[in-house]
Amino acid sequence: MKENQLFIRWMKILSIVFFVSFVYLIVADRRAPFTTEGRVYGQVVQIAPEVTSKVVSVNVANNEAVAEGDVLFVLDDRKYAIALEQAKLSLQSAKEKEHALRAQRYAAVANIDRAKASYENAHTEYLRIQELAKSQSVSKSTVDSLSKQYQVARAALEIENQNLEMLNAQIGTHADGTTEVRLAKSRLEQAKLDLNNTIVRAPSAGVVTNLKLEVGAMANSNMPLVTFVSEGSMWVAADFREKSVTRVDEEYLALVTFDAYPGQIFRYNVGSRDKGVATGHQNPNGTLTQIEVNNRWVRDAQRTRINLEHEEPLPSSLFVGSRATLSLYSGESRFWQFIARARVQLVSWFHFIY
Repeated sequence: MKENQLFIRWMKILSIVFFVSFVYLIVADRRAPFTTEGRVYGQVVQIAPEVTSKVVSVNVANNEAVAEGDVLFVLDDRKYAIALEQAKLSLQSAKEKEHALRAQRYAAVANIDRAKASYENAHTEYLRIQELAKSQSVSKSTVDSLSKQYQVARAALEIENQNLEMLNAQIGTHADGTTEVRLAKSRLEQAKLDLNNTIVRAPSAGVVTNLKLEVGAMANSNMPLVTFVSEGSMWVAADFREKSVTRVDEEYLALVTFDAYPGQIFRYNVGSRDKGVATGHQNPNGTLTQIEVNNRWVRDAQRTRINLEHEEPLPSSLFVGSRATLSLYSGESRFWQFIARARVQLVSWFHFIY
């Protein structure tokens, strides 16, 4: 009888423990969300040259810290120096042609004045002869000769006017010169830019990592050669089940423990929550809808990413990809703050082992 009573008592205790644990898991999952899927993320920049040439110098070592503007590597600039010289010569040639056009324009203006004087003289003489022809004081051949001279003078004036129009069109009205000069200036600026781009510099302060570049390698335009992590760009983010963070806002706080720092807990603020995941993205590719098939009775919960913020920089030993465990809680509840800290503290102690 005592054994039956003892069994029943233990069953009641276990039932109560199970029930309390079940209720705790449901409530805690919403009031103090917990996840082991935390990571350190960072702005990783793929450094690529803007011109194509051979690498002649690598000026950094792997995992070396650099400042903004420091030279990372240098490309062979000989053909770009030649291109710059050719662009300078092209600009000089275009300016010389422009000068010649302007000289031709001055000559055309003078020719117009001369043709205009000849035209006016022929026109006056033609009108005078026509008056004399009415009284038959001159011969018809004289009238015809002066008429031809008048027409030739008018045609010559028209030709000179058209020549001036053509020269004005070639010179243009732009303050920077003719179209050919402006094109030559543009090519010169491009040549200068290409020559300058043979020296690849750090876009900001940061660290060069996973460096595998060697002298003699062929660098192609817009093809990444160096991996660069910007200084101060790293942050902590974690993936939670979406039902766990429906109430999470910027008033929530986070307790974080990193695998690299066992036994230590760091406090962060909730910064933002991502508005989507890659599986929900669709491209207008002209195909039919692809249906995801899940044969499990209980499917996996969808996760969403929470981004954390902190005024101080991350510990120096952390890197992009470092793992973290964290728990969120509302800053208004001391009870859930205690629960979140207890869970994270327990995990941080386990980091001494694994």
